Parts: sequence; structure tokens; C-alpha cells
Amino acid sequence: MPRPIRCRRIEQMPVFRSFSPDDIKTTERITMTVDEYEAVRLLDDEGLTQEACAARMDIARTTVTAIYESARKKIADALVHGKQLLIAGGCCAYEPIEINQEILKKGMNAMRIAVTYENGEVFQHFGHSEQFKLYDAEDGKIISEQVVNTNGSGHGALAGFLQAAKVDALICGGIGMGAQMALSDAGIRLYAGVQGSADAAAEALAAGTLKYDPDARCDHHEHHHDGDCGHDHCADHHCHGN
Repeated sequence: MPRPIRCRRIEQMPVFRSFSPDDIKTTERITMTVDEYEAVRLLDDEGLTQEACAARMDIARTTVTAIYESARKKIADALVHGKQLLIAGGCCAYEPIEINQEILKKGMNAMRIAVTYENGEVFQHFGHSEQFKLYDAEDGKIISEQVVNTNGSGHGALAGFLQAAKVDALICGGIGMGAQMALSDAGIRLYAGVQGSADAAAEALAAGTLKYDPDARCDHHEHHHDGDCGHDHCADHHCHGN
């Protein structure tokens, strides 16, 4: 029986999730896992030793070596052969982002819904969201609500912000592929392509009647949106052991 995989600690989610050559159109793609990205970030960008990287990621140094070598081969394949490089998935445990504002305590049986929020409406550009409205729902009804500021978290950190706020589901308008991957990696269900009242949308989701567009995309920052962006969350891999 194979040894269980130990989740790799990720200190920050990738800000950029998709890289493609500008001079050709390609349908070939390579997926680099988030833990592979983290190894490259720590070793090559921060200049850590493999021993220090292993401590930061909470894994063995030999595991860091294997992850790093796999990441380098994927980067070389993308650069040399002109393939699209996506960063998503992997067996990861994310470091929570610190939220410098008080968030209402979430009940054990509550589903926490976040809605991109502006003037009472569902804000249509996830990556530029300055506020979320959080709703806790139980038994098909909203039991509490709160507006929170993202404090300039930015496109790449919003998924981590929502994860730290213990959000289970996000309602939004348009959203790019990279952000969808980040939400999937954080275990947050996505309901995109929604317009109108934020309160009405949250109430509809709680009641199981929300109409949304699973194919909604935001092309402002990203240009390759074909394919399935779903990924298994860490818990689905039964990540434990050494």
C-alpha cells in the first residue's frame, strides 16, 4: 500500500496562474501544481537552501528535491516547446491570510456565503473587489450578514482572504481562470455570472434556487479559458503522514 502523501505548506497562493507564448496559439498545456510553484518560489526567488525550503513547506528535504526537479522539467517543456503553463492543484495546506478586521464567528452548521459587493449589488469583476458581503445560512435561510473590506488584497490574494474568512461559497459576476483555480484550491465553491441584488442572490443560494452561469468568464486579465478548471481539494487526497 503506497505511503500517504503529506500536505505541503503553502505560504502564499500564486498571483499569476496562467502563462502562454505570445507569438503562437497553442492548445498544449502543462499543469504545475501549487506545491511545485512554491518550491520554485522559495528556492529560486527567495534563494533559500533546500533544507530551509523543506522547513517552510513542512516536508522532507528529499521531497523538496523531487518537487523542484519536477517543476523545472515542466518550466523547460513550456519554454522550449511553446506550451501553456497553468498553476493549480496539488496536495497543499495554505497559510491563512491575516484579516485586520473583526469577522463574525461562524456557527458549526452554517454555510458561509461571500458575494462580491458594491452598493448593494453583485460586483461584476472579482479581481477588483474592494468589498465582500458575508452571509451565514442555516436550514435554507440567512441568519447573519456582514460587509468586509478586502483592504487592497489584490487579484492574487482574494481567494486566500476568503479562505481566512471561512467562506464556503462565492457568488460573483465575471471571474478569470486563475482566480477560479485559486478558489478551487482553497475549497471554495463558485457561483459566477450572477447580477443584481447581493442580498437576493445570497438568499437564493441558501434556498437552493440561485441561477448562475458556470461558464462565466472575465477576460480583462486572462485570455485562455477553455477546459475544466476543477481540482480536488487537499482533504480529498487524505493528506497526512510524513
